[in-house]
Amino acid sequence: MATTDAVFMARALELAERGAGRTAPNPIVGAVVVRDGRIVGEGFHARAGQAHAEVTALQAAGVAARGSTLYVTLEPCNHFGRTPPCTDAIIQAGVQQVVVAVIDPDLRVAGRGLEHLRQAGVEVSLGVLSDRAAWANRFYLTARRLGRPRVLYKYAMTADGRISTASGNSRWVSAPPARTEVHRLRDRLDAVLVGAGTVLYDDPQLTCRIPGGRDPLRVVADSHGSTPPSARVLRPGTLLLVTASCAPERADRLRQTGTEVEVIDADAEGHCLPKAILAALHRRNCLGVLLEGGPTLATSLLSAHLIDEIVCIFAPKLIGASAPGPFAGGHGPERMDQAISIHHLQARPLGPDIWLTAEIEGSSIPCSQD
Repeated sequence: MATTDAVFMARALELAERGAGRTAPNPIVGAVVVRDGRIVGEGFHARAGQAHAEVTALQAAGVAARGSTLYVTLEPCNHFGRTPPCTDAIIQAGVQQVVVAVIDPDLRVAGRGLEHLRQAGVEVSLGVLSDRAAWANRFYLTARRLGRPRVLYKYAMTADGRISTASGNSRWVSAPPARTEVHRLRDRLDAVLVGAGTVLYDDPQLTCRIPGGRDPLRVVADSHGSTPPSARVLRPGTLLLVTASCAPERADRLRQTGTEVEVIDADAEGHCLPKAILAALHRRNCLGVLLEGGPTLATSLLSAHLIDEIVCIFAPKLIGASAPGPFAGGHGPERMDQAISIHHLQARPLGPDIWLTAEIEGSSIPCSQD
């Protein structure tokens, strides 16, 4: 039976991925209705405000849902939000058993959904493919548990650890296949974050340029408001975060481009405070943030223990001279045994490059199985 449960939950996880990047502030969720050993209905949460995965799957199953088993990647909700409680829909449909991968840490749910189902006589199982389900929803789980978005730092570097030439030119460290994959990350995550230096050197658009993709919120951390009004990133859908050192008239000129400008707290050196950056994005319902540079901003977030994952695109090139690396400034540890550890390292070839992914120590999202 455990093997069968895993097969159906795996299908629910496949369905959940279809909503990636479209559901914030909600999680991605997939659901499968099974009766007599075969799938009779399935669904996923496509967008915030639309029907949840469980309801979509039950509607697809129709009368076949009575006496069925429902597999769902996250605990069904038990409260009224934009949509009615999924637990009520499950009970009314006559579902006999519900198999759940992980608990929803939302305080309005957090085990209450499963308890409501049990009280209604529905058999409940928890923990099937829990690790896979927690990883799939790691952006949502981080936001719920820590009150901030999960941060993924992406950088492309040469074999000698340089992200640009000494003059600041970085086009292009990586090859087209890797750059396409980066656009897929932009499509999946809610915001893309850079510092003012990246805008000044590269003048990026920070858009998603794959068929069917959608643009994330474009965010520039620019303490003094030094971004030129002609920068390509400045337009509606862009957020410029500045500190009180940015002259009000400067901020007003930047707003004339259609860009939203918000003043946030500064750190001791006058730069945008890392926690304030993420707090501003959390207020905008961002679950996942793609940090694309530059090294000074990345170092400030790493020093504040606010980077959760890295994607390193390792390019078969050499600069062979002094040039920027993926981190800059800061003091760092004095001894090697104080270095920040990374784990769950995975590598795969991507065109001529190598695509490396890893988690920063302490960033794992544990599964709740009570």
